[in-house]
Amino acid sequence: MVVAALLIPLGYVLGSLPWGYWLPRVFADVDVRTLGSGNLGATNVWRALGFKLGLAVALLDIGKGAAAALLGRWLANDLVAVLAGCAAMAGHWRPLFVRFARGGKIVATTGGVGLAVAPFATLSAAVVWITVFLVLRYASVASMVSAASLPLLALLFDASWPVVAFTAGGALAIVVLHRTNIARLVRGQENKMQLRRRSAATSL
Repeated sequence: MVVAALLIPLGYVLGSLPWGYWLPRVFADVDVRTLGSGNLGATNVWRALGFKLGLAVALLDIGKGAAAALLGRWLANDLVAVLAGCAAMAGHWRPLFVRFARGGKIVATTGGVGLAVAPFATLSAAVVWITVFLVLRYASVASMVSAASLPLLALLFDASWPVVAFTAGGALAIVVLHRTNIARLVRGQENKMQLRRRSAATSL
């Protein structure tokens, strides 16, 4: 219990690292909260500032979720890993380092936690994301469909009950956080992603 009491708040701090805010500030001298959807997720960075920054943010957001869960798994068990991972997801959603303002929609961070506790299921869900995205070009649809597939894949790969519960809860949270995207999809107003975007601001 002592380990969990330490790892859960540490997970939140790791999740609070706002790479989607910091990297655009450093490399493009902009506050990404003033662009696009205004959130700090990789998709908004990609759409507003290009693929390179978007990919960098995505990888770092995956990394912080994975780090939180791996620490829990290494020092304790699957349950603590899931709790620390969920704390990282909460930190990504409401980051400490931007005064608990809106962060991202937890897709990449959830993926990082998933890689730590259910790697085969998460990699399979990543294939689902890529397939749906390449066909439809909607990152929001790809995120929701891949999230919905994750609990089923976790069951298929015989994950422990804390991991299955995490994947189900994470999938629900991702769908809820995409409710504005769902509304835009219904109205036919959701923007498709462009695979190539040229901008001087994205030079790294």
